[in-house]
Amino acid sequence: MTVRITFLGAAGTVTGSKYLVEGEQVRLLVDAGIFQGKREWRERNWNDPDVDLSTIDATLLTHAHIDHTGILPRYGQLGLQCPIFCSAATAGLARILLPDSGHLQEEEAEWRNRKKNSRHSPALPLYTEKDANTVLQQFRSVPTGSSVEILPGVNAVWQRMGHILGACSITLTLEGKTITFSGDIGRYDIPILRDPQPVTFGDLLLIESTYGDRSHQDTTPQKTLGRVIRETVKRDGMVLIPSFAVGRAQLLLYYIRELKEEGAIPDIPVIIDSPMAANATAIYRDNPQDYDEEALQIKAGGRDPFSSSKIYFTKSTAESKKLNGIVEPMIVISASGMLSGGRILHHLRQRVSSPKNTVLFVGYQPPGGKGDYLLSGGDDLRLFGEHYPVRATIESISGLSAHGDREEMIRWCRESKGTPGRVAVVHGEPDSAKAFSETLQSTFQWNTTVPGYLETIEL
Repeated sequence: MTVRITFLGAAGTVTGSKYLVEGEQVRLLVDAGIFQGKREWRERNWNDPDVDLSTIDATLLTHAHIDHTGILPRYGQLGLQCPIFCSAATAGLARILLPDSGHLQEEEAEWRNRKKNSRHSPALPLYTEKDANTVLQQFRSVPTGSSVEILPGVNAVWQRMGHILGACSITLTLEGKTITFSGDIGRYDIPILRDPQPVTFGDLLLIESTYGDRSHQDTTPQKTLGRVIRETVKRDGMVLIPSFAVGRAQLLLYYIRELKEEGAIPDIPVIIDSPMAANATAIYRDNPQDYDEEALQIKAGGRDPFSSSKIYFTKSTAESKKLNGIVEPMIVISASGMLSGGRILHHLRQRVSSPKNTVLFVGYQPPGGKGDYLLSGGDDLRLFGEHYPVRATIESISGLSAHGDREEMIRWCRESKGTPGRVAVVHGEPDSAKAFSETLQSTFQWNTTVPGYLETIEL
């Protein structure tokens, strides 16, 4: 019997993870992500689906990030009615991320209509918050580490991968074939989450390649964070951290708690000015089954891994605005992490022109964006139609990425069992995917390929 895998996304690009698996009697989707980045990819979110969604029997998710789940509300709108299987923590995070994505889509459409800044009249959202809440009703939580029969004769095993809370690989068995989807491979020896768990390879491995051509440089992010905070406090300034709300914000809170407990930084206020980060932190607290031993010991000792003294979560826009009047040293963690919108831009407007302050980047900044401009030495930042001189210190920490680098992905392959019959290198920009494919060939002598968008492999 033949099993076919068609690459509906994360092929030729690092976003839009989406794979169609077809057997003789079954059709599955593994991940259903939205395309991000370049316009040529983003516009494909609006295309008619490349499969009749009413024929899909089940959808399986590796984790909650929007580039793996973000097209689900639109697909639900267009006829996807099947159960959507994922880990419990992934379901919890999706209940935050998907409605927020719908809300942002509606906000953008409203802004474009108001400014008459669209090729379409009227501009419409890709989907709405209501669409997101509707598709969430189809979610079904599954246990990790054991085989689950999702359909008659179709079994799947979710194994934790450490990337974010709930992130897993999926090993799918149907019609005599075994296919492993790595999902996003996390880091080793990083706080909070367990290391990526090895699997047993079968007929095909689909492996991500986000960092397939490079290594993480900063191996001591906690020390760098402590130094930046201490230096800023000496100047009587504020540390402003643009951060992803899920994963990165929780890791920062963990490190700040440790630094305070060790006396490595002063006990200054820490404000989380992001409702999504606050909600995500609550979900991290509620899912200790994903914790590593160190985090479990902290919890067993009656302490909260994500809480230190003088920590505050803002609940409203009014509370966020009140931060503008504070002149004493503090740490503000706010979204969005790439300066693409959100409360962080308002804080930048208030703080970027003071030499007392520090803007600390803790994640990837896309070329041409505001973060990239600041990191490259830009001295005049345009915000809300006005120009602000850049006098704050600009710093970055590169070692906080949730993605494993080339060596960590190789380690996961080496610790897993067996030799995959074939390997498809996905979820990477073309140069990164090609480089990692060549690395796998030279390291393991594996039969690798870099599939193109809409390409099909038969097993």
